[in-house]
Amino acid sequence: MNDAIQGPNSTYSNPFAVLLTGGVGGARAARSLRRVFAGPRLTVIGNVGDDELIHGVHVSADLDTVLYTLAGIEGPHGWGIGGDSSTVMGHLDALGVDTTFCLGDRDLAACLVRTDMLASGRTLTDAVERIRSALGVETRVLPATNDPVRTRLRIDNGRWLAFQEYFVERGHRDHVVEVEYTGAENALPAPGVVEAIAAADIVVIAPSNPPLSIGPIIAVPKIRQAIAEKERVVAISPLFGGKALKGPTERVMASLGFPSGNAGVLAVYEGLISDLVIDVGDASDDRYLSKTVMVHATDTRLVSESEARGFANWFQEAFT
Repeated sequence: MNDAIQGPNSTYSNPFAVLLTGGVGGARAARSLRRVFAGPRLTVIGNVGDDELIHGVHVSADLDTVLYTLAGIEGPHGWGIGGDSSTVMGHLDALGVDTTFCLGDRDLAACLVRTDMLASGRTLTDAVERIRSALGVETRVLPATNDPVRTRLRIDNGRWLAFQEYFVERGHRDHVVEVEYTGAENALPAPGVVEAIAAADIVVIAPSNPPLSIGPIIAVPKIRQAIAEKERVVAISPLFGGKALKGPTERVMASLGFPSGNAGVLAVYEGLISDLVIDVGDASDDRYLSKTVMVHATDTRLVSESEARGFANWFQEAFT
């Protein structure tokens, strides 16, 4: 493998990358890119806007999805742990508790450890590191911030919803008219986040939902500033023919007033990115063309291991 990555004006040896991520698509991008940036050469910065207290425990859905995927134990839908039992949820259900948000027993154990650590004064960074180490994940994973940042969505009847209520309990069916990242304006990056971005030869934005998964990360002022100062920031579009493989990405972007398709992705990341990677099926759509962003087309499906490997090989060729 060639260990040099060329930016627009320079060549880097032993390159180091940062990946901003959230959701299943982001976790799969991390799995793919660690083939290019092995071990400590990749730092994954995860969304915390989805974090919530559920069943009495602190759930960090996006961070855990990344960790489980990198450990190779993710569930068949990309979240949770494959083959996990649900004994505790069964008992809660018998006691009349709403278990729409279902945590498998191993997943619950991780949440219990995180909840206990936070209650004892440790940070989310500490909890992520403990779970990462226990799972044997070599890639460095950091929360965007240790401060409470929460994604809230206003739907068309005027009601504000917490993210997990909107996404899981209500099945992301509501029409979203406004999104806010409560606490982001005063949040500080977690230790190591800004330093990793500053040291990186390339910053990659995963094919995650731009407003809901990446938005909470770049809403932290010092993180956004650090990204804006980078020469090469590559965003991977989550869209295929204008739609996400699953989830409400295109509907939320449209309801928030962004243009359709990859033009909307460019609009969300305006002023931050140098490159946009789109699926080869969208290459003939010239609505996304930009005078300031270089657009690349390839197969961006990352569901299977073979697809992840293929994308990693393409990325290596495209950016070396």
